[in-house]
Amino acid sequence: MKRNIVIAVVTAAALVGGGTATALAVAGDDDDTTSVTRTDDDRDDAREDARDDDRDGAAAPAPAAGKVTAAEAIAAALDHTPGTAVSAELDDGSWEIDVLAEGDTWHTVRIAPDSGKVLAAQQDDEDDAAEVRAALKNAKVTAEQAAKTAESKGTVVSVDLDDDGDDRAWETETRASGGDERDWKVDLRSATVTADRDDDSDDDSDDD
Repeated sequence: MKRNIVIAVVTAAALVGGGTATALAVAGDDDDTTSVTRTDDDRDDAREDARDDDRDGAAAPAPAAGKVTAAEAIAAALDHTPGTAVSAELDDGSWEIDVLAEGDTWHTVRIAPDSGKVLAAQQDDEDDAAEVRAALKNAKVTAEQAAKTAESKGTVVSVDLDDDGDDRAWETETRASGGDERDWKVDLRSATVTADRDDDSDDDSDDD
């Protein structure tokens, strides 16, 4: 028996306050008919729900960065580019690790803070390799070890070699859960962590 599809548009202003109702009737056998009716109000509700979903999606917070610690980022960089890590900084959404490799060549390795994967690596034109090697000549604490030690003070967001003068050390910056940032020095031989005196001076001047 033939199947007939009948589409009827019915004006129902009195029923839905000026809207229109669309009725779709699909006929199979003579006694078997299925009808689906959807009003303009239904479509408006669907569109509103979609807009709400879009707004909710836009407002959803981005995944928290920093799952990879400074020490882990340094280890990943050295695994990719063997050498001596001299600094590490969480900057522009990635860890940037400066590595002094063999032949006194400098490399910058970028590490993803959420996965620890290498994002990029490039050779840099730096000319202070001799000074850095001299500063680290008798050092027993690496940048990675300094980062691990400073974690007791908060989340480490940077590690850098301070090779000026006699007070050589690893300079580290930590961020507390409340967002406060502090600077610390990690001794190159003993790994002792002390507050950076320059940082304390800045705090005192702010209080004045």
